[in-house]
Amino acid sequence: MEITDPNWKPVAFKEWQLISDALISGEQSVILRKGGISEGKEGFQWIHDQFFLYPSLFHEQVKQVKPASDGGGERHLSEPIAPEGSVAFSVYVETLKTGRLTDWDEVMTLDPYHIWDEKIIRERFEWGDEFGISFAIVKASLLQEPWILEDRKTFGGCRSWFGLPSDEAGGWKKHLESAVEVGSLCGSPEWLI
Repeated sequence: MEITDPNWKPVAFKEWQLISDALISGEQSVILRKGGISEGKEGFQWIHDQFFLYPSLFHEQVKQVKPASDGGGERHLSEPIAPEGSVAFSVYVETLKTGRLTDWDEVMTLDPYHIWDEKIIRERFEWGDEFGISFAIVKASLLQEPWILEDRKTFGGCRSWFGLPSDEAGGWKKHLESAVEVGSLCGSPEWLI
């Protein structure tokens, strides 16, 4: 995989570990986002069209997604691949189309393309003064050799985006070269593209 823009600086997008896993397994091709507390007065925006995923870990996420597609019941968080105090960036994402939906029926048409439980999507959709939710139709790639960085305060907080150190741990270019695009088993909502 190659970045064509020579001025591109690596950025990360915070997303649940289970969603990251679903993107790589081909179970998900859409990311839905309301936005974090620290998104600013404009609210959440898709300000980057290519990014690494920061896999956020919290155990409650297993209760907020659909059961495993293999019929195995509740999903389970995968074991971390980075040593304690580090973060493994192993998923790279490119957006194909972004936008915002303000009609709940349209949001529901995206159900086959993600693993979130309807209740959590409804809460996000209805949160705040204006009903709506942002979407990104994406393609995901798996880095064959994860880019492992030391965790730091700049990765924290209630925000969706943050910059990554370009040259640390061998640099992002070396790691991205090994990325393999993952095909979407669930398809994608072509009517939005």
